[in-house]
Amino acid sequence: MTGVALVAAWATAVVSGLAALVGAVAWWQVRQSRAFWALVRAAQVVAVGQAIVAGVLAVLSFDPEDGLYWLYALLPVAVGFFAEQLRIVSTEQVLERLELDDAAAVRELPEDRQRSVVVSILRREMGVMTLAAVVVCFLAVRAVETL
Repeated sequence: MTGVALVAAWATAVVSGLAALVGAVAWWQVRQSRAFWALVRAAQVVAVGQAIVAGVLAVLSFDPEDGLYWLYALLPVAVGFFAEQLRIVSTEQVLERLELDDAAAVRELPEDRQRSVVVSILRREMGVMTLAAVVVCFLAVRAVETL
């Protein structure tokens, strides 16, 4: 059973780590990356898979070397959930900082200014999700260490 837990944790660490790397590079270069968003979604799916594996292992009375394994196996799902909430709030923060009421106000701006606002929003969202991917990668590596 340890092998199954290890595979799930390593899969979560690798996919999340790759998402974090691609996101950090795209964020630094101020460019959008479809690959990043695909990796973020894949990392979220793998993290849920790891949580499901942990649940099945718990039902099967799996006893890891360190009880913290359960925390490290389940926290990535919570991190993903909160990151999505922060991503939504980040959009509102950008609009508020620019003193824009909503998306309709953005549409009234000149086209180059609209692009600037959209890039600011997308970059902040990418930053939030990149940091979440770093945290999830760390938690998955810690899960490996507790097995």
